[in-house]
Amino acid sequence: MDQTSSPGCEPVLRAEGLRRSFGDRVAVDDVSLSVSAGETYGLLGPNGAGKSTTIALLTGLLEPDAGSVTVAGVPIRPGSVQGKGAIGLVPQEVAVYPDLSAEENLDFFARLQGLGKSERTARIDEVLAVTGLGERRRERTVKFSGGMRRRLNIGIGLLHRPALLVLDEPTVGVDPQSRNAILESVEALSGEGLAVLYTTHYMEEAERLCDRVGIIDEGRLLVEGTTAELTAMLGEQERVEIGVRGRAEAVLDRLRADEGVAEATLDDATLRVLVDDASRRLGSILDALTGAGVEVNSVEVDRPDLEAVFLHLTGKGLRQ
Repeated sequence: MDQTSSPGCEPVLRAEGLRRSFGDRVAVDDVSLSVSAGETYGLLGPNGAGKSTTIALLTGLLEPDAGSVTVAGVPIRPGSVQGKGAIGLVPQEVAVYPDLSAEENLDFFARLQGLGKSERTARIDEVLAVTGLGERRRERTVKFSGGMRRRLNIGIGLLHRPALLVLDEPTVGVDPQSRNAILESVEALSGEGLAVLYTTHYMEEAERLCDRVGIIDEGRLLVEGTTAELTAMLGEQERVEIGVRGRAEAVLDRLRADEGVAEATLDDATLRVLVDDASRRLGSILDALTGAGVEVNSVEVDRPDLEAVFLHLTGKGLRQ
């Protein structure tokens, strides 16, 4: 659900017209976005697209040349601490002390946040539960896997109950178990009403977690919307690839004449058909082939997805 459209719902994060240059290079060019309570917003872009600079501007680590940022209604500026208590920033680099236990790390950062003793105790217990580290609370983090340290890093960002959690590629280099634990934690936090800004190099994470996605390239926010809205930009057509053996060219004209078939081509032993609704039309396509004595060896349906939109807009892979 796009919660920014809810009547009377003021976004937790609002950025308008952000611009930042480094010499002659424009790193962020007129970027505006918002994230509401209970919403997870994914910011995607190839390397060098301006994601890191945008995050720095949104969290008050960098002064914009133009534009404004508010979090929970309070302006965010590098020279002021005002409003920054509403932000929980989890950077790419893991910021934990290896010689301290998970519990000691959390206690240290909770003290920096000014939490009193009773509140610290309660929040440490809650954070350890959210991150799934309760059974390892007294173990020195030097013994933790990379994924466990990243989960603890997220816990540190949650200690002071922020209104906005910023996660900058939190699953890079982690094992599958920890990765899934991180994703489950993010889903739970969003469900509890936290606003989450999430950057990732994994398209499937964005599709799983994000209510809305913004695609940034060369400093500009090219497009934003739900996954369904973005994939609709490419049309509703799906590509069906069928491995065949026999005289499949004999049915090409028949397939092209069918309602809902936009294109049908044969390349060696692969028949490619572009259709409006593969699930509804696949049966008739296969019937036409078998009726003509063509043997079907394989069937693959390629539906429009977020990666296809990304490649269409940027011409680049997410990791480039």
